[in-house]
Amino acid sequence: NLAAATTEEILASKFGEFGTVLSVKLAHDPETGRARNHGFVEMKTSDEARSAARSLNATRLDGRLLSVHRAARS
Repeated sequence: NLAAATTEEILASKFGEFGTVLSVKLAHDPETGRARNHGFVEMKTSDEARSAARSLNATRLDGRLLSVHRAARS
């Protein structure tokens, strides 16, 4: 549920409060190139990822209520 104004840098900063951010990727519509309202943040350790997800879920960023969940690797 990311705002259109939310950047990879903003997410890296927010998640960086909980550990080392390895990468941030915002999803984009392949046809329009516009940012979608979700993204992926990769943390250095599972503990850092758990802490960030637990702490940031249901908080506000750029005026939007976040829904943060750990993604499963495929």
